[in-house]
Amino acid sequence: MQTPAPATPRTLRQDLLQPVVVVGALGYFVDIYDLTLCMAVKNASLDTFNIKGEIVWYADPMNWQMLGMLIGGLFFGILADRVGRLATLFGSILLYSLANIANGFATNIEIYSACRFFAGIGLAGELGGCIALVSEVLSKERRGYGTALIAAVGVSGAVVAGVVAELVSWQTNYFIGGGLGLCLLFTRMSVAESGMFHRAKSSDGPGVVARGNFFALFTNKIRFERYIRCIAIGLPTWYMIGILVQKSERVFAPEFEIKDVLTNRAIALFYLGLTFGDLASGLASQWLGSRKKIVTSFLIFSAGCVVTFLYFSRGWTATQFYTLVFIMGLSMGYWAIFITIAAEQFGTNLRATVATTVPNFVRGSLVIMSFTFGTLTSYQVSSQLAAALLGLFCFGLAFLAVNGMEETYGKDLDYQERD
Repeated sequence: MQTPAPATPRTLRQDLLQPVVVVGALGYFVDIYDLTLCMAVKNASLDTFNIKGEIVWYADPMNWQMLGMLIGGLFFGILADRVGRLATLFGSILLYSLANIANGFATNIEIYSACRFFAGIGLAGELGGCIALVSEVLSKERRGYGTALIAAVGVSGAVVAGVVAELVSWQTNYFIGGGLGLCLLFTRMSVAESGMFHRAKSSDGPGVVARGNFFALFTNKIRFERYIRCIAIGLPTWYMIGILVQKSERVFAPEFEIKDVLTNRAIALFYLGLTFGDLASGLASQWLGSRKKIVTSFLIFSAGCVVTFLYFSRGWTATQFYTLVFIMGLSMGYWAIFITIAAEQFGTNLRATVATTVPNFVRGSLVIMSFTFGTLTSYQVSSQLAAALLGLFCFGLAFLAVNGMEETYGKDLDYQERD
């Protein structure tokens, strides 16, 4: 009997062009387009409702979107571990696509915020489910390349959202976002479920944590510490996006005497920098064989950018300010590594729960940050000092978290969490 010839190893290019990676990248592109659209068209939409100046935190549609993401992250994360990654991705896409289309018909701030809340629930399911799926399909030596590619293509959706915001009305922008999501539904039909998930599903039994058991993250001290560290290292990302960049036009630019700053341009440039940063961090982590070293380096870089933003940008031109915002985005390029680390820290039976809840809890923390920022400024604390105090807290937690975190580069992920 003739022995069959060994299969030819797949090239890196073949791995990265698999449907799961390509469609994942497109999915994250649409996700980020819709996620940042609320920031990009916020001022134009509020003007339509005759709302001027900085809106209070509890009436801000962006905060309602982030609250939805907190709830959606929990719901879709558990669902992805219990039912499957693909089923969850289909459900989340459908929800946020319909919510975005409805958003284009909003006639007042209450309806607008309600649409952003439901869109947030749907948007929460995309990234975590996608990263969990890709991490389980690609080899341990190459999954960093896959997640970096997905993140780089995905965050470019924010650049497109910022550009399109200047070309069409805010209502049309939401129709475009919803339409892109519905188109994505059809492309997802070519993607197969993770083999690791199928094996985990068939091996449920005594001593194994139930798939998608969110509370199991809190019943074991070591598991809980891992989970909290994953959240903490991501806090500076949405501090920079949601506080510094989103408020640049109406808060920081006027206070720092910088003229002609537009929020949608600042967001587009921030995410353009983030696109390059994600690629750089993903490749660097593969070359150095370390996730922790890259996250630490980028945190130091971004902390320096925040200090420059708050204390050295007064009187700058708009061009100088936009350049700094681009560099800030570049410094936040560890976002892809941050999600990958979260997925790599846990077994297959909790992986999607963690990979979905962690980034959405970070995004949802913007509600608390906005409340804190608004409370501080209401007591006559300057916007500069309020932002500095918030930044010190977020970066402090992130540095502490990454210092005690397990290195997960090259870790075998085909295992389950046990009681």
